[in-house]
Amino acid sequence: MILTQCAVCATELGLSLGKKCGRCSTRYCGPACQVQHWKEGGHDNLCKKIKKAGGAEQYNANTKYTEAVAVAAEACAEDTKGQTCYICTQAVHWKTKEGLVRGCACRGTAGFAHVSCLAEQAKILFAEAEENNLHVKVKQARWDRWGRCSLCEQDYHGVVACALGWACWKTYVGRPEVHNAHISAMGQLGNCLGAAKHHEAALSVKETELSILRRVGAREDRMLVAQTNLAITYQGLGRFEEASRMIGDVYSGYLRLEGVEHEDTLRAALNYAISLVKLKRFEEAKALLRKMMPVARRVLGASHDYTLRMRWNYAETLYKDAGASLAGLREAVSTLEETEQTARRVLGGAHPITGGIEKGLQKARAALRAHEEAASGDVSSICGAVEAMTPGDA
Repeated sequence: MILTQCAVCATELGLSLGKKCGRCSTRYCGPACQVQHWKEGGHDNLCKKIKKAGGAEQYNANTKYTEAVAVAAEACAEDTKGQTCYICTQAVHWKTKEGLVRGCACRGTAGFAHVSCLAEQAKILFAEAEENNLHVKVKQARWDRWGRCSLCEQDYHGVVACALGWACWKTYVGRPEVHNAHISAMGQLGNCLGAAKHHEAALSVKETELSILRRVGAREDRMLVAQTNLAITYQGLGRFEEASRMIGDVYSGYLRLEGVEHEDTLRAALNYAISLVKLKRFEEAKALLRKMMPVARRVLGASHDYTLRMRWNYAETLYKDAGASLAGLREAVSTLEETEQTARRVLGGAHPITGGIEKGLQKARAALRAHEEAASGDVSSICGAVEAMTPGDA
């Protein structure tokens, strides 16, 4: 259940409070709001339409999906001009009339597609895995197509990820609440809303997902994933202390369950380090990253996004620290220069990770320049370097 508020007064209803319209399942805090919505809110005209679409949740998912696709196509319009979809080979989708998107690491003439085509591809692949009862790892690889490009094998980001999140949710919202695909689609939507920086909306989705998992007694590893995703949303909302405590517990959980070299543990270590940097606990973050960076490089490779982000955040612990040494600042700059080159080669210049590393490199260079000039007695550019070190940058 994603619709957790009264349709009239927005009172929070959680998963079970209030009442529903008997025809379309629109939720209300009580009879008064339901009557008001029918008489003054236009529900008398929408009710049959919502029911025909499959109920309030399905209708909401369909509407949000259509809106998200339009936003994504508009955002990608300049990049996709004159191109065609690599799946259906058309510039404009034959049925939906939507434009093209590209929000992965593909470059040149590769990777252009319609969200509808990407969604249909993912839907078919996962349906085949379900019907043939394929191995859980194969199912997961098929499921990953809801958020990962089949050409460059990198995750979609921003508004394209958001549109695919709504596509996933509208596909599986009709499954029973405890069905694995229903819960996974809810998690996918929450993560994609976060990718588009819709943190308030993501919070509601992720809290609902975690509540359902607790109620059905999900496995510990599944709970850890949901807790990680919720903590990342806390970070996006500036709730850094809550995020750090939760992510620290998740990291400890993965160490116990999977060991230090598992990909899930490495992801948890990265998230915990990021939370420590947000709290300016640089020495703790630095110690953790020095321990885990060699493991990530050995297990995942130097070009994996976890490895890149670990090195990026390690450099942040060096140049953001008010007591940074000259040697530390030089290490930060050299680390970011090398990491930026790798990210640009693997992910491309338009990817958020590449852009973030580039911004970090600019700040590290400014801090190094200010430190060197202060040491030599020339303070002419210190003010400019300090201004470049705006708080809160990731």
